Amino acid sequence: MNAEILAVGSELLLGQITNTNAKFISNQLSELGINVFYHTVVGDNSKRLEEAISIAESRANLIIFSGGLGPTKDDLTKETIARHLGVDLVFDQVALTYIEEFFAKRGRSMTDNNRKQALILAGSEVLANHHGMAPGMILTKDNCTYILLPGPPKELEPMFQFEAKPKLGKMLNDGGVIVSHVMRFYGIGEAELEVHVQDILDTQTNPTVAPLAADGEVTLRVTAKAQSEDDAHQLIAAKVAEIRAIVGDYQYGINDDSLASKTVEMLQDNNLTIAAAESLTAGLFQSELAEIPGVGNVLIGGLVTYTEDAKVKQLGISQQLLDTHGIVSSECAAAMASAVRQKFGTSIGIGLTGAAGPTAHDHQPVGTVWIGIAIDDEEPITYLLHLSGMRNTNRLRAVKFTCHYLMQQLEARGYKKRI
Repeated sequence: MNAEILAVGSELLLGQITNTNAKFISNQLSELGINVFYHTVVGDNSKRLEEAISIAESRANLIIFSGGLGPTKDDLTKETIARHLGVDLVFDQVALTYIEEFFAKRGRSMTDNNRKQALILAGSEVLANHHGMAPGMILTKDNCTYILLPGPPKELEPMFQFEAKPKLGKMLNDGGVIVSHVMRFYGIGEAELEVHVQDILDTQTNPTVAPLAADGEVTLRVTAKAQSEDDAHQLIAAKVAEIRAIVGDYQYGINDDSLASKTVEMLQDNNLTIAAAESLTAGLFQSELAEIPGVGNVLIGGLVTYTEDAKVKQLGISQQLLDTHGIVSSECAAAMASAVRQKFGTSIGIGLTGAAGPTAHDHQPVGTVWIGIAIDDEEPITYLLHLSGMRNTNRLRAVKFTCHYLMQQLEARGYKKRI
């Protein structure tokens, strides 16, 4: 299959929102081995949309639409496609009942235009929307497959992943399945990782192995085609074991894992608690951990001590230490980690200080970061980073490195870690 992704919405052309849907869909299609050669964006105009559909049909046999399925007049995607293909729009009773119940439960009257969201292309297969109102749909006509998805990412992403993607997999694999497994690595660059697994990349057949770098991390996506999920998982397991034997030391998780989620998981598994004192990250480390469900039993508290005065008054760090070594220093990061651990009575204390940018700080160049880790009553360990990104990129990367180094230190002490 060759695919084109066609996003509908004037707000995309005006730059009011970013087309993250196209990125997500392309990523998902790559797992299925489907080529994406074009991304198209068209405004809320039926004539221009129909022209875009005709062009897409000339170069793709799979067209995926996002947006334009809502209740208002500018939501015209399915009406335009219906007219273009010469098919009727009919009500899907399941979707209509769901919409009616949605309004009834909230004691609100449903306007006629909301009924529009339950219309589908006649003959299409409905894609259930468990996070909104308008259903999606998939229709094959004249050797081209059309998939219609809602615009909001919170609706589109689960609909595509759990409704549309399995159906595409079966179409591609004659009733079989395509299964992917993502290996997540940190502390190694994309080029270095690729060198280590070059022989595997050069000789891959089924499963296939695809590297991808993003936000300082590297992933390897292992994808297998088989007649059953069990067979696919067996193929994947053998390839994953081969890769781990080469670069397993850098792997921290799989699939939807993140450095924050694995850090929280490791703390939970080992009954450890943590507190953080943050300067350049200003609470971002704690915020990243707080996104993980169940973090409340390990993250006890923390402080944002952005200024020198706050470090002295809130953490009790001596003015002499700061005068001697500076705020952006190994000594300051270590003192912050020890002080916050003692203040909150936790197993682990984290100290983060540095120059995020765009200008130097405390006579240290932009991107200089010190991470302090205090574990129990041991002498704190510090790490120096030299980052080269923009301000907020440096802050986020400092957080990720903190999770990475903390897990390394805990593993070195014999604490259990799951992959």
